[in-house]
Amino acid sequence: MIPSRAQIVDWAAAIYEDLDFTVARRWLADNPGRKATGYLPVYAPREIVHAAGMLPVGIHGSGAIEIIRGDAYYQSYICHLPRSIIEMAESGRLDFLAAALFPSTCDVIRNLSGMWQIMFPDMYVRYLDLPQVADPKLGARFWQRELDVIREELGQVAGVSIDDRRLRASIAMYNEVRGVVSQLYDMRSRQPWKVPTEELYLLMRAGEVVPPEIFLAKTRAYLQAAESTAERVKDRTRVIIVGSFCEQPPLGLIKTIERAGCYIVDDDFLAGNRFLTADVPVAGDPTANLAQTFTASAVKTSVLYEPDPDGKKNLMQQRASAAGADGIIFCAASFCDPALLDRPMLRDGAEQAGIPCIAFKFAENSGQFQQFREQAGTFSDSIKLWGDAS
Repeated sequence: MIPSRAQIVDWAAAIYEDLDFTVARRWLADNPGRKATGYLPVYAPREIVHAAGMLPVGIHGSGAIEIIRGDAYYQSYICHLPRSIIEMAESGRLDFLAAALFPSTCDVIRNLSGMWQIMFPDMYVRYLDLPQVADPKLGARFWQRELDVIREELGQVAGVSIDDRRLRASIAMYNEVRGVVSQLYDMRSRQPWKVPTEELYLLMRAGEVVPPEIFLAKTRAYLQAAESTAERVKDRTRVIIVGSFCEQPPLGLIKTIERAGCYIVDDDFLAGNRFLTADVPVAGDPTANLAQTFTASAVKTSVLYEPDPDGKKNLMQQRASAAGADGIIFCAASFCDPALLDRPMLRDGAEQAGIPCIAFKFAENSGQFQQFREQAGTFSDSIKLWGDAS
């Protein structure tokens, strides 16, 4: 029986709210001998984790956890994310993981990977040095060597040999995932009244915990249900959310922005799901294909080096044009160095292109949304009234 739209959203919401990762623990119990690998934002090669027969699990912290022990590890003037992740680890919520991957998002995540090695000496921990060079060929060679090491070492953790056949099958699986995610975002961009961002976000968060096969089935069913849903188009402003690629905003903030009179038609929430903008070729050397696709088609984001300053400056105009957006909301976590260092350049490029913008900061544990509602509502109204307000 095909689940209804409401059932799919309820399923996703239950996973989002479950801080004990019950779904992942159940998968491990149902698959004796299998293991799980956690990964932090923004990007990790889930294809290799999957090829090892392991469950990839996104670790995103939570604003619903009271921070007690986590504050002992970090100073106060950094983002909230690492403290909540430390708190989750110290409380035993992440003890089901056999490995953890820490992408080179910022110095805070680099330090967190070192803490993890001290806290969990029996867990496989790998800091992922994403390629940060102007020469894509050099970057691809570097990243392929890194992927080969991860492939070998995760195979040892899982007790399997990740041969080319297994890795190609996982690449094909995640190409399907990228395709379905693209369909979901395309529908949201074209008809945001049919795909509220709060529902899209919940579905994507669930996809960070469940096997890709389940995510594919649920998302396809959701797309089918959304397409057939008759929703009244509301008089709302089409906006892009920029800057929330690592620490995730509370769901209440996403709801507040849309209910204040905005349709979110593009965002960088959970950016790892759309980090590769092209499918990875299945034929040939699989790690070479993963590396070359990364350096050739990785999404432009603040965690990757951009050799062309004008390319980054023009990025907002390109994204607004592609999404048919009326304005941009720069919404970054407090103390998020990558997002806040890029914001002046990105905003300058947007404003030079005549795109209205506003900016504010959040924390994953933000609980009061009235100020955001007032800002987003005023922003939406100003665009409707004057069109070129900034």
